[in-house]
Amino acid sequence: MGTSQEPKSYKVVTYGCQMNVHDSERLAGLLEDAGYVKAEQGGGDPDLVVFNTCAVRENADNKLYGNLGQLAPVKNRHKGMQIAVGGCLAQKDRDSIVQKAPWVDVVFGTHNIGHLPALLERAAVEKKAQVEILESLETFPSTLPTRRESAYAAWVAISVGCNNTCTFCIVPALRGKEEDRRPGDILAEIEALVAEGVVEVTLLGQNVNAYGSDLGDREAFSKLLRACGQIEGLERVRFTSPHPRDFTDDVIAAMAETPNVMHQLHMPLQSGSDTVLRAMRRSYRQERFLGIIRSVREAMPDAAISTDIIVGFPGETEEDFEQTLHVVREARFTNAFTFQYSKRPGTPAAEMEDQIPKAVVQARYDRLIALQEEISWEENKKQVGRTLEILVAEGEGKKDDKTDRLSGRAPDNRLVHFTRPAEPVRPGDMVTVEISYAAPHHLLAEGPVLSVRRTRAGDAWEKRQAAPAAKPAGVMLGLPTIGVPAAPAAPSGGCSTC
Repeated sequence: MGTSQEPKSYKVVTYGCQMNVHDSERLAGLLEDAGYVKAEQGGGDPDLVVFNTCAVRENADNKLYGNLGQLAPVKNRHKGMQIAVGGCLAQKDRDSIVQKAPWVDVVFGTHNIGHLPALLERAAVEKKAQVEILESLETFPSTLPTRRESAYAAWVAISVGCNNTCTFCIVPALRGKEEDRRPGDILAEIEALVAEGVVEVTLLGQNVNAYGSDLGDREAFSKLLRACGQIEGLERVRFTSPHPRDFTDDVIAAMAETPNVMHQLHMPLQSGSDTVLRAMRRSYRQERFLGIIRSVREAMPDAAISTDIIVGFPGETEEDFEQTLHVVREARFTNAFTFQYSKRPGTPAAEMEDQIPKAVVQARYDRLIALQEEISWEENKKQVGRTLEILVAEGEGKKDDKTDRLSGRAPDNRLVHFTRPAEPVRPGDMVTVEISYAAPHHLLAEGPVLSVRRTRAGDAWEKRQAAPAAKPAGVMLGLPTIGVPAAPAAPSGGCSTC
């Protein structure tokens, strides 16, 4: 328990998308600037718990209130403990959070995360809950302090909000209309990260390739990709998640022609049926989507393409679902995040007629999973015999200690487990390996490592390990990953960032 002689401890609990994960880095930075320290796991109850919430999932509020209920007796016995709730669910539910859980001290929205330390102080002084929800962005989050968990890979937000009106997604109503950062500010942040040792960045936006719509430049995103190619020391650039509507030829050319932009693309499909896409209010159709895939592969034959798919959207017929399977066969995705549709409170789709029975949705979902698993395995087998440079990662291989292996990401973001070399290798270093075996969701390099390249990112990781007191706090990030969802029945939010 914190006292006047020691700093207060904090814990940030994050739900939902990459944007929430990135916001939690900001929250951690703000709290540490205000004198808090990250609570050690198993070190007792923290003085502050912050829930950064998501409103996309149907049971998001049940999960939050269940966790808040468990904290009520903890707070009763922990004098001075505070609880804060922020994020999309806070933006949506506002005053009802304090009504349902009166032991909460602060409720803040998606547009005012920078106010959290002041709200906590006010709540402590006034002895009553502080609820502050702004309707529009006051300060772009990237101007706030940040505490990043990874020494070698970083998220960089290039925009916030979304101008789309997908019928299954509530995010635009909570995050607001798209607002773009100035290119110079983005590049300055990336250059600062590279100077600290970061070698990979992922450009982040609710609809990342719509970047420029707020600036009046339709080619702003491709120009930004090319500008990233001029940053010395930046080895890998990724972005998530694009929308097919805004995916233009100049972006494909920039990806193909900029050496440090990886040949990896996450392109949300959602459905292969034109009828369902129309009901979803998605502004593309099957042929447009497949046309983008063909253009990407013509420019970058080695491109790894992943996607999001929703099964069982209201009104989806067997014929509609067969169209989705057709696109999966044609596109040959490296991986797919597949979700069973469930209602999102506050979305038009939740009120639609012809909701599909659970048993039908489950059966279709199982068929889709089986097909995609087969394709993923076939596509991964094509990597056997290839020599790849792997960015060594931290915490990617759950069985690394038992198998005496290390893990990392190939340029196309495939997960690779490789034999531990004799010489020391640190997260952030690069190793060159030959792929010897493929599984549906990972590759193995069972032979000896061909070479090790020590990097500034590895130096940064090593420096951080040597100074634990200065270790950045926040949520666990590591490298942005792809793979099967942890909860198969969870609904998609429309794109990976929603």
